[in-house]
Amino acid sequence: MLPSQRALFDIPGHICYLAAASVGPLPRAVKAAGEVGVARKAQPWAIEPGNAHTQFERARSAAARLINADPDDVALISSVSYGVATAGKVLTIPAGSRVLLLQDDHSSPVLEWRGRAAAQGFTIEVVARPDDGDWTTALLAAIDRPGAPPVGLAPISSVHWADGGAVDLDRIAAALKAHGARFVIDATHGAGIMDLDVRRLDPDFLVFPTYKWVLGPYGRAFLYVAKRWQDGVPIEQAGSGRRAISSERAPYMRDTAYVANARRYDMGERDHYISLEMASVGMELVASWGSEAIVERLRMLTDRLADGLRNSGVLVSDPKLRAPHILSLRFPNGMPDGLVDRLAAENVFATPRLGMLRISPHVYNDEADVDRFVAVFRRLAA
Repeated sequence: MLPSQRALFDIPGHICYLAAASVGPLPRAVKAAGEVGVARKAQPWAIEPGNAHTQFERARSAAARLINADPDDVALISSVSYGVATAGKVLTIPAGSRVLLLQDDHSSPVLEWRGRAAAQGFTIEVVARPDDGDWTTALLAAIDRPGAPPVGLAPISSVHWADGGAVDLDRIAAALKAHGARFVIDATHGAGIMDLDVRRLDPDFLVFPTYKWVLGPYGRAFLYVAKRWQDGVPIEQAGSGRRAISSERAPYMRDTAYVANARRYDMGERDHYISLEMASVGMELVASWGSEAIVERLRMLTDRLADGLRNSGVLVSDPKLRAPHILSLRFPNGMPDGLVDRLAAENVFATPRLGMLRISPHVYNDEADVDRFVAVFRRLAA
């Protein structure tokens, strides 16, 4: 089993940080890359020729590796909402069709479609949170419901951000394809951890940021675009998305046709000397551990948490239905007042989400963190 990687992080021994699903701490190597980037930006005359292009392609390749994509199919963007907005501009949802959303899914894959529904003539259908936590079965039932209007699109998270419920993307992809529907995946809580293979899933778009599970900075995200959608119009009209616009030789705009791959969807001002290299280092580190090894370790930790919290007055989802790296505690009588603050006062960190307490360990956590959380939680929640 992959051992704890705590030594690679600047996490003091008295800190029990179980909130990777909110913000992932930077590994020392990622922090160092940021410091190098700051120094580079402080003396721009010393920046090596071709540095920007090298950073672009390194980051693009690192992101592609996490989802088994071709680097040509990956765009450099700023956020999940930017990626979903790109999908919204490129895709045409048939009038009269349904767009399926998960109840209480994160705002990023939801608001774009709510804003477009009236003008484009499709309806929004919210799949209710299933009592048993089985999001996959609930989604499949909605897709195949007899007599319902056709499904035009399902823009969903691969893991529900609040309750940690995992969606079986293979089954959902197959069902949507059978109906001729589009599939947009918010892989915020999946990329780098779970097995995500765009060659197998064949989504229309998939997007993920770097600041949580892949241990990078804010403001960096990546968008996979299926080849069938690489002829669309991007959100921003930046010179980097055109075939030949260069300030170094005349004429300036020699060829303004779009490039013929996902690079046309790169954000403007993508030359981030600091954060882009940080993102690359974080993703490369995660890829070096491998999804299978990470899942094995994090499943062990969340299973240990669930076992330690038996008969403590909280409910947890069936392990077959929850993601391996998120355990959300449900309180039948409501979360005790001030519980999160009292945990934090003892340097134990988890996050409240929709009335639940979300616990999300990463590779820097170990069994001692889990046992400490259980002991402190039981004492404070009693």
